[in-house]
Amino acid sequence: MLQGKKIVLGVCGSIAAYKAVLLIRLLVKQGAEVKVITTTSALDFITPLTLATLSKNPVLSHFQRNEEGEWNNHVELGLWADMMLIAPATANTIAKMANGLCDNLLLATYLSARCPVFVSPAMDLDMYVHPAVKQNIDSLNNFGNHIIEAEHGELASGLIGTGRMAEPEHIIDVLNSFFERTQDFKGKKVLITAGPTFEAIDPVRFIGNNSSGKMGYALAEEIAQRGGEVTMVSGPTSLEVHGNIQLIKVRSAEEMYNASTRLFPASNIAILAAAVADYKPSVQHDQKIKKNSESLVLDLVKTQDIAGKLGTMKTKGQYTVGFALETENEETNAKAKLNKKNFNFIVLNSLNDAGAGFSTDTNKITILRSNNSKQFELKSKKEVAKDIVNEIKHDLQL
Repeated sequence: MLQGKKIVLGVCGSIAAYKAVLLIRLLVKQGAEVKVITTTSALDFITPLTLATLSKNPVLSHFQRNEEGEWNNHVELGLWADMMLIAPATANTIAKMANGLCDNLLLATYLSARCPVFVSPAMDLDMYVHPAVKQNIDSLNNFGNHIIEAEHGELASGLIGTGRMAEPEHIIDVLNSFFERTQDFKGKKVLITAGPTFEAIDPVRFIGNNSSGKMGYALAEEIAQRGGEVTMVSGPTSLEVHGNIQLIKVRSAEEMYNASTRLFPASNIAILAAAVADYKPSVQHDQKIKKNSESLVLDLVKTQDIAGKLGTMKTKGQYTVGFALETENEETNAKAKLNKKNFNFIVLNSLNDAGAGFSTDTNKITILRSNNSKQFELKSKKEVAKDIVNEIKHDLQL
């Protein structure tokens, strides 16, 4: 399952760094492409020459490559990877990851990564069970990272207990199992809409909303990681996507409508997460409107109903999911939209819930079907995306 996978391997300053040698050999043997990032202290335990020879790629440890100003771009590394593995992960690096600290290339890449992240701790037994370390590992787990638990055995201190980095063969088994398990959307063509739409008033002004697109982008990445063939129609956002997602950028509701109705017939699943403007100016002025009066009246007309149109186009076997952001009578309004738009289920967000809605990194949702509802706790949008995708998986029995 690792054939063709692009893997960033982070190596930290631990005596267990020697295991990275065998780990790289096993990854390459299985057909993975490996790029190694080390912390500075890791170089006290293992040489870059060894790691570079085995990985067949230069080893990266600093932001700056040379005195000419070339640098190792952590954002590009994070987007390049299908998976990031930090092994060994020391208590120090785990603490920094858990608290968003970013003082080296490895941590900057971790914070930029949109792929699954696996962490394989390595430390002495008393460190491993210390409440602070346990709390940090729990935080990483809650962020959606995958923890490969330390193993029991003789430690560098001479003590015997749990704290050894998992053996490379065991780590490979975990990675293979993950990719095998998460290919449940393989063969499925998935259309996702995301972000806001901007409805032009004149060349410099528009009507829009505060949607960041984070929820739609998280959904696209979750399904792509699970084998789905994702096409995302996105309104204006500052977000970027992983390379295996086809991105179609649009600006207005009409452009999103045209792209969505064109793509939908070939799609197995459609998730309409975009915050599409309900109204647009009836006239779009060619020149900037001058501020010549105390007030300005705009005549607004309805935009085309993307969800409604796809609901009428929907054929047997197609599966659609909608979103509803409400401020009052939340469930009543969402259920009405569920039925009117012919969704299989609808995801309800309430602006009355702290941490939910536009522009946040978290969300709190309720999934409504025609005959039941299911509430979820406040989570990161990456974790919410997993919950939504798992509900689709359950319904389609994938």
